[in-house]
Amino acid sequence: VQLQASGGGLVQAGGSLRLSCAARLAFSTYAVGWFRQAPGKEREFVGAISWGGDYTTYADSVKGRFTISRDNAKNAVYLQMNSLKSDDTAVYFCTAGRSWGGRKPDEYDYWGQGTQVTVSS
Repeated sequence: VQLQASGGGLVQAGGSLRLSCAARLAFSTYAVGWFRQAPGKEREFVGAISWGGDYTTYADSVKGRFTISRDNAKNAVYLQMNSLKSDDTAVYFCTAGRSWGGRKPDEYDYWGQGTQVTVSS
């Protein structure tokens, strides 16, 4: 499964961005997670969505501001980010795995290249 995250950019604090994760092959049987990594920091869990999109889970730091959705017909997962803060600045990665609910990078099997999100204050 090859993944590619896109949609990053520069946005002012309080603004919104929508990231997309596209898969080259069907990944409807995979849970999909989003992680982020800021310079000098470890990769951090952002949220995840189950295979069919029925369940989502989020890190406390983004709960209520970020929403994950998926369209398996399009092999795509989305991360809608609202009320962005400077602390959200990072490279964002999407990842896929067979198990649901993982919050650690090594619980996922496939990773795509990240997309940079920069929030200016």
